[in-house]
Amino acid sequence: MVTSKLLKAIALAGAMTVLSSAAYADDPVPVTISPKASATVPEKFAKGEVRIAVVRQLNTGDVYQNWIAGVQAEAKKLHIKLDVYNADGDNAKQALFLKQAVATKPDAIVIGWGFGDSLKPGIDAAKAAGIPIVTYYVQVAPSDQVVTVDQDDNLMMQGILDKMKADLGGAEQADIIYVYVPGYQALDLRDKVWKKFLTANPGIKTVATIGVVNSNTAAQTADQAKAALSANPNVKAIVAPYDEFTKGATLAVEELKLQNKVKTYGMDISTADIAVMTKEGSPWVVTATTDQSNVGSVVLRTAAAKIAGDLVGNTLSVLPLVVVQDQLRSAGIKNVEQLGQKLPGLVTPDVSKSPWMDALK
Repeated sequence: MVTSKLLKAIALAGAMTVLSSAAYADDPVPVTISPKASATVPEKFAKGEVRIAVVRQLNTGDVYQNWIAGVQAEAKKLHIKLDVYNADGDNAKQALFLKQAVATKPDAIVIGWGFGDSLKPGIDAAKAAGIPIVTYYVQVAPSDQVVTVDQDDNLMMQGILDKMKADLGGAEQADIIYVYVPGYQALDLRDKVWKKFLTANPGIKTVATIGVVNSNTAAQTADQAKAALSANPNVKAIVAPYDEFTKGATLAVEELKLQNKVKTYGMDISTADIAVMTKEGSPWVVTATTDQSNVGSVVLRTAAAKIAGDLVGNTLSVLPLVVVQDQLRSAGIKNVEQLGQKLPGLVTPDVSKSPWMDALK
């Protein structure tokens, strides 16, 4: 099972596990709400005059749809107007949208995913205009004006790799297919853990690295995985640390009827993902995740607290969970809402919450 130093068991006899970490990036200050924050609703929020721009690099797939749903739901609770810019995976378009958002002079800008180099001019323009920024998985350093939010990717990846190693039964030799696309912050962080894992387990070999990120990720990953599985008949597992990757890898294993031989190890969760994991014969045995709808809410609250002057610090990591297939089945969990009921830690309504926010709800 997963290493006890990394995982703290909660609920469901420890088969689903919450991960925590005291490690942060270089020179961050963990986010807290100031003890001086008032319970009185700031006037601009009370009048419904706060406006936040949301600039997204990626918007197709369960992760991104659930995330924006959380952002929108929290904005509604806090009487915040949203301007949402969807770049459809086009980095140049996202950079242009960010500049356009800055020009509209919103009270804050939220950036969902993206590359620091292409976004730097827009981020610099926002800083110069005094517009606070909250990012989620953007390659940018935290600062007084930029708050970075993420999941603990190191522990998420370690959690699924520990499960895979346990499932291999202590085998010293195993062929693995790995799904990875460089350049995306979350995937790059998970890749560092993968490389360390391979160094510590030299008998586990990556026989193929596949992957694509676009508007049809799952289907194209499935095609790549089928080719890789056909070329490498001794593969025991596919490590696919993003749910569109995992769904594609799982589909490939099923279409080749290799469920009894090859297991998939994934990341993220949605109601659709739960359906894939729990169906009979599914090779997807574990995932590490947060609830992206909850994360979207956290990101929006963080931006609101920053606008109100209540936020102290510049970096926030939302705690993830390891979710095991067998326990989903035995508990009869069919959707994310039911999962949240079994694991209350999946929803974090008090993170980045100023005292006045409850008055608006």
